[in-house]
Amino acid sequence: MIPLLAIVCVVGIACGQILFKLSAASLQKSGSWLDPRFIGILLLAFLLYGLTTLLWVYVLQKSELGKIYPLMALAFVLVPIASHFIFGERFEAQYFLGVALIIAGIIVAVRT
Repeated sequence: MIPLLAIVCVVGIACGQILFKLSAASLQKSGSWLDPRFIGILLLAFLLYGLTTLLWVYVLQKSELGKIYPLMALAFVLVPIASHFIFGERFEAQYFLGVALIIAGIIVAVRT
C-alpha cells in the first residue's frame, strides 16, 4: 500500500509541474500577474503540491526514506512524457537512454 501511495505522490508532483508550466504559458500569453487564468492555474498547482506533500509525509511515517525516495525519480520520466503530449515538446534520442537508466536505477535502488 505504501509504495502505491508513493507512486500517487510522484504522479501528483508530475501533474504539479505540468500545471506550473501551464501557468507560465498563461502568464506569458496575458502578460499580467493578475490574470485570473494564470492565478487559478498557479493556485491549483500549489494546492496539488501541498496535498501531495502531506501525503508524502504520511508515506515517510510508514517507510524508510532511503527505500522509498528513489521512486521520486519517476517524475523525471513522467514530466517530459506529459510535456510531449500536452505541449508538443520533442525528445532527442538520448532522452530514451536516460529514461532507461533512470528506470534501471530505480529498480536497483528499491529492490530489497
